[in-house]
Amino acid sequence: MLKPEMTKSEIEKDLQGKGNFVQIDHLNRFLKDHQLSMDTKKFIYLKLASLYEGSKLFGETAKSYDNAAGVSLTFAEKIKHYTKAAEAYARLGDFNRVDEAIRKAMAEANIRERGEIQEIMKQVFKTQAQVLEKDLKRSHAVKFYEKLLDMRLSDQERQEVRAKLSDLYGKLGKLHELQDLKRSSDSS
Repeated sequence: MLKPEMTKSEIEKDLQGKGNFVQIDHLNRFLKDHQLSMDTKKFIYLKLASLYEGSKLFGETAKSYDNAAGVSLTFAEKIKHYTKAAEAYARLGDFNRVDEAIRKAMAEANIRERGEIQEIMKQVFKTQAQVLEKDLKRSHAVKFYEKLLDMRLSDQERQEVRAKLSDLYGKLGKLHELQDLKRSSDSS
């Protein structure tokens, strides 16, 4: 059984050999029932995030990363955890929460780090769109490509995204959107 005075390695040892959901249950109860140091809380939130991600529970993964960012002390850690939360929300397809997590990360970041966050999220959106396209979930992939168009892209990247969108709109029979896309690419 987990106790508040346990070290991280002792917590790991106690959880060893248990299934993901049993570990999740133990860690959640431990968080609720005990007053813990910030460092221990952060460790538990990150452990929970890892377990949730392994179980493909991306909403809970994102919440755990968000909580870990809340108890983190350094700006770099906060940015890292908020960005991870945004990635998990993206895998869930929850763009409002993606935007919220990105805003939190941007609030902690300097100009260079903001650019890095934008690049990370651009890659996350591209990857997720490609995965969805491969799984023939075209209408979901369209949402990611449309989100990409709203981001800062190079001219080449913008052309690639428009080409993907054009193809997907055609396959989905979205002729109005296809015409609008062609008009907007002609005007730019």
